[in-house]
Amino acid sequence: MTQKLASRVMALVLAGMALPNAAHAQDEAEKPRGAWRTRIGAGPQLVPRFPGSGDMVFRPFLDVSRARGDTPFEFEAADESSGLPLLRQQGFDFGPALTFEGSRRTQDLPGVPRVGFTVEAGGFLEYTFANPVRARLEVRQGIGGHEGLVGMASVDYIARDRDDWLFAIGPRLSFSDGGYQRAYFGVPVEAPIPSGLPAFRPDGGIHAVGGTATFLKQLDRRWGISSYAKYDRLIDDAGRSPIVDRLDSKDQWSGGIMLTYTFGPVND
Repeated sequence: MTQKLASRVMALVLAGMALPNAAHAQDEAEKPRGAWRTRIGAGPQLVPRFPGSGDMVFRPFLDVSRARGDTPFEFEAADESSGLPLLRQQGFDFGPALTFEGSRRTQDLPGVPRVGFTVEAGGFLEYTFANPVRARLEVRQGIGGHEGLVGMASVDYIARDRDDWLFAIGPRLSFSDGGYQRAYFGVPVEAPIPSGLPAFRPDGGIHAVGGTATFLKQLDRRWGISSYAKYDRLIDDAGRSPIVDRLDSKDQWSGGIMLTYTFGPVND
């Protein structure tokens, strides 16, 4: 999420490498006729400095979307990873998911081990019920940094008037394994004296519940705005962590706004 444009480029590369020729040919045959349109967006977002942090920092809020002909741009929640569907069948979409997580520095929490920058790579599964409800499941493995397994289950109610405006809202459930939770919420036995915190070894499981709302509005034929707001509540072992208690950060807020511009043919 914090580096959405870069992760989307990586997802495009992965999709191009993984998509079988037969599936690609079928996809090309099913595409609606018409020229491609590309919508890019950029702006700021305010997010926790790291998972479990009570401090907020500004980071880039970036996006790239494509659509063909008169087909509206597909809905993408601001808090989901970048990815491209490789397989579409009877309402299901499946494909790779890629995102990044920033580092937690030693100065952010003195006495507790640093967590390095992490690439999170995995996959997603979506199912569209009778419009306008969409469910999504993501599972990602950390490469470097926390090196844990993390995922999110979400459901969104989507109201829209094609590309003129869109509003979506829905619940979120975040889960992770012990490696992820120990990286961000654990206090190793060697850390209590320098950190002043008691030793704490969390297990895996659900670590947050919350919700996200997204709003997009076209201002004219080319320009538009996109915004989101998100809330997570840390629960179970994550919520009981002495780190979270020290930082008073069970409530995790984030939000952002971007200006968008559409390239290619647009309808009057």
